Amino acid sequence: MIVREDYKFRQDLCVPCYDTDSSFRLKPAAFMDLAQDIAQYAADQLGFGYDKLHEHHIAWVLTRMHIHFEDYPLWRDEVSLTTWHKGFNGLFFLRDFLLNQPDGSNLIRCTSSWVVIDERERRMVRPEALLKQLEVTDVDNAIETPAPKTALPKGTVPEKVCEHKVSYSDVDIIGHTNNVRYVVWAMDALDYGFVSRHPVKDIYISFIKETLPGQTVSLYSLETEEGRYVEGRVDDKPVYCVRFVF
Repeated sequence: MIVREDYKFRQDLCVPCYDTDSSFRLKPAAFMDLAQDIAQYAADQLGFGYDKLHEHHIAWVLTRMHIHFEDYPLWRDEVSLTTWHKGFNGLFFLRDFLLNQPDGSNLIRCTSSWVVIDERERRMVRPEALLKQLEVTDVDNAIETPAPKTALPKGTVPEKVCEHKVSYSDVDIIGHTNNVRYVVWAMDALDYGFVSRHPVKDIYISFIKETLPGQTVSLYSLETEEGRYVEGRVDDKPVYCVRFVF
C-alpha cells in the first residue's frame, strides 16, 4: 500500500527473490521498476498522471537519471520507498526517490528529470497549466544536483559488444522501449563475472531518443577512469548512454 505524507508518497516493501541477483542483492533495474511504479501513482494522486495527460494527448518521458547506491537491500529485507515531485528546472520536471531501511537509514538515493511529449507528434511540449500546477518550493533533495547529461567522452572510440532487437518485453504503454530496459541491456552488455562481483555505486543515464518495436539497437562499451560507459545506437546515432561507477 502507498501512503501520502504531506507532499511525499511512501510504500513499504519486502524485497522479492525475482528482483535479486545471485548475491541476493536488489538488481538496479528492479529499483527502477519500483521507482517508476510509485512515481506514476504519485502523479495520479496529484492530478497529473498518465490518464489525465492522455486526455490531452501528452505523456511523461524520463530523460535523465542519477541513482546512488549507498547499500543494497537483500532478498526478504523490509524497505520503504519514498518519492516526491520537486518542481521544474529549465526544460525538466524533477522527481526524487529514497529507498530506506526500517530505521530510516538510506540505501538508495535517486534523482530524475522528465519532459512532457505530444503523443501524436512525438515532440516535447510545455503545457502552461501543468507548469503552474507543478511549481513547488522548499522541498527535500535525495540528490541535490539534477541528473547530468551523460555522453561518451569526446574523442573516444567505444567497442561494439552486442545488438538487441526491441521486442515485446521491452515496450511500455507509450508504445516505445521502457526506460528500465535500457539499463538491463547496458548491464547485460558488460562482463557477467565483473558485474556479479562488483556492485554498482552510481548509475548516470541519459535517454536521447525513443526506440520502437523492431528496431535493432547496437550497444557499445567503453572503460574510463570515470566509469564504464554503454551507449546504444540505432543507425549509428546515439539513443541513450549510461555511465556505471563500480
